[in-house]
Amino acid sequence: MSRMTGGEVLVRCLLKEGVRYVFGVPGAQLLPLTDAIFRNRERGIDFIHNRHEQASAHMADAWARVTGQPGICAGTVGPGATDLVPGVAVAYVESIPIVVLTAQTQSWRAYPSHGSTQECDQLGLFSSITKWNAVVNSWDRICELVRQAFRVALSGRPGPVHLDLPADVLFQTGEIEEDAFLEPYQYRAVDGPGADPALVEKAVELLLSAQAPLIHAGGGVLRAGAWNEVRELAEYLGALVTPTVGSRGVVPDDHPQVFKPSGYGAIGAQCGADVVLAVGARFGELDCWGQPPFWCGREGQKIIQVDRAAEMIGVNTPVELGIVGDARIVLRQIVDLVKRSTGPRKASQLLTECRATEETWMSEFEELAGSDKEPIHPLRLIKEARDFFPRDSIVCVDGGNIAVWASYLMHIYEPRSFMWAGDMGHLGVGLPYALAAKLACPEKQVFIIHGDGSFMFMNQELETARRHELRIVDIIANDQAYGMIKQGQLVACEGRVIGVDFYDTRCDKMAESMGCYGERVEKPEQIRPALQRAVDSGLPAVLDVLVDKEPALNPPDFVTLVDLWLQGCEM
Repeated sequence: MSRMTGGEVLVRCLLKEGVRYVFGVPGAQLLPLTDAIFRNRERGIDFIHNRHEQASAHMADAWARVTGQPGICAGTVGPGATDLVPGVAVAYVESIPIVVLTAQTQSWRAYPSHGSTQECDQLGLFSSITKWNAVVNSWDRICELVRQAFRVALSGRPGPVHLDLPADVLFQTGEIEEDAFLEPYQYRAVDGPGADPALVEKAVELLLSAQAPLIHAGGGVLRAGAWNEVRELAEYLGALVTPTVGSRGVVPDDHPQVFKPSGYGAIGAQCGADVVLAVGARFGELDCWGQPPFWCGREGQKIIQVDRAAEMIGVNTPVELGIVGDARIVLRQIVDLVKRSTGPRKASQLLTECRATEETWMSEFEELAGSDKEPIHPLRLIKEARDFFPRDSIVCVDGGNIAVWASYLMHIYEPRSFMWAGDMGHLGVGLPYALAAKLACPEKQVFIIHGDGSFMFMNQELETARRHELRIVDIIANDQAYGMIKQGQLVACEGRVIGVDFYDTRCDKMAESMGCYGERVEKPEQIRPALQRAVDSGLPAVLDVLVDKEPALNPPDFVTLVDLWLQGCEM
């Protein structure tokens, strides 16, 4: 039996879950938590303090994306908690499991409010952007509610959960037995569910009847660690593969059967496939809801949808067969039965047709990427960066137009090596994502591609990078504007623009002021030597690259994007 504060009990619960880092900004009400982390560092846990809590939530998000384990973030009462909201919202939309810890005023002052300084309804605040949240209203319930938080975060469709911790509960001391700290397998499922064998048989029958099968792999594949099963099944069946935007790298981009999301080859494959196996993909807007004209439709296409969450089956497009289960386990069931039922198959003629379409479509981008013109074309910057860094580097994309340009030539070769808040479209994720990725994978090179608008949302975290010696390379495509919004105004508002242009800020000098390496790049031939100097500096590095800001150089698919965003809107 030991005597512990509520903060110590909380930390001991986190240690049982294998938590390495808590990301946050300290505050008075969080003292028992941060002190307990300090006293337990030899057990493998540490506190990474940021310059803003939004970055803490983004880092927890990125930790989960890269490691497959929940990320943990913390904010103190009131301003600290509210500053976490933008980052938690991203994780919620993108089904990323994080555990959010907020301090609260004393339990007798909150719920309902007693008019205390900084106190607010944090339970209500987070309720719409978390799967589950609760007030820990008693020292005796800390272990129970921490276990429930992890249970919910990792079950079904994963996502954020939130615990609101009154200060008196964190500061209170009590006696607790060592066996009160349970191992995860004692209170939650540590493996996902398999599928009903009868449904697996039906799925295999449909796949083997297909003339042109397609595997559409979503984020659920990455969460489940099922990339080997996707590749094995695709190669055995000769199936084409289209990853979703968020799951790029699940099979390497240069695999002969893979097509980039939303590219002309992918659209051709999605329209031409007669049977689609959609795994961990919810058919959201970036998948065009699984509907024509980007997909074939019910008349000529049968969809098998596999998802851990039953409520996601058939949400945006009708399916022939819905299977609830863990992506890795269900795919292994399917692979094993396919191999018992038939021999390896070759890809259909659809592959040849779609590859030719893709190559024709990409030829224009490849040509632009070789341009020596000044100012620098965004595609030249992207190609130089991708060619410079190793295949297993972790790529963080952040921003508007530059993210669209990156979708063409920023090839991704490894699972869990690409991070972009594509579903939320959130600006400012790049730097926090990169820092957490570097913490998780210190042996890998990590770099960011984003615009100057995105960079300025979280640029203060360069100090965090320097303090923790996180040697990332931050590449800024600087067009001195919110380029995507500016182009949208030009398209929709007869050339009128407002609120989108910036003063020419020296982002490289900003980096230097925080002890990082900084360099401005103005000519195409300077890009690669600057990248080398950035890596050789041994410091977190910022390359401030001046790119062509003419509206004509916005991505060629931009007008289509505007039409989708403003569908049904008239000005």
